Amino acid sequence: MEETFIDSEIFFSSESLAQGDFWIANPPLNKVATSTNNFDGISETFYSLKNRKMDRVYLEMAKVWATNSYCERMKVGSLIVKDKSIISDGYNGSPTGFPNICEDASHVTLPHVLHAEANAITKLAKSTQSSDGATLYVTVSPCFECSKLIIQSGIKRLVFKELYRKLESLKFLFDAGIEIVRFNK
Repeated sequence: MEETFIDSEIFFSSESLAQGDFWIANPPLNKVATSTNNFDGISETFYSLKNRKMDRVYLEMAKVWATNSYCERMKVGSLIVKDKSIISDGYNGSPTGFPNICEDASHVTLPHVLHAEANAITKLAKSTQSSDGATLYVTVSPCFECSKLIIQSGIKRLVFKELYRKLESLKFLFDAGIEIVRFNK
């Protein structure tokens, strides 16, 4: 099977980023493979069926974990997986010891609220686990600030479902050598 690749420079600077329901961006190849139907047309050499299945399962688990959030506007969940084991989890919300209130009366997110990815990564700081080489599963693509944490923590893969309103962080992660997978259904 022959893949149809899009040059990463074109992909990350175009409308295709928001339109594709299923895509995988591979930094070593500097290419992006897209599909409109559950990665059909993308060979196992580029993205194995086993990885597709596990990515789907862990992403569903992150979605369930998001239900723990007290945030009303948007509930986001994340898992960090390494060697087929969940080593950390997180959801958006207040830091430990603060009231579980995420938005003000106007539904604007309060400044102290942690994003799901930041929560999962900072939990690792209190453990004996390392995120070096791990995969981050998150229900919404990360913001720029969380992307910096992802890079610094050594995470090598990102799998997400929905696009965050600001998309420049995805190109930033790709440029840092992080493989990015979008499962939108």
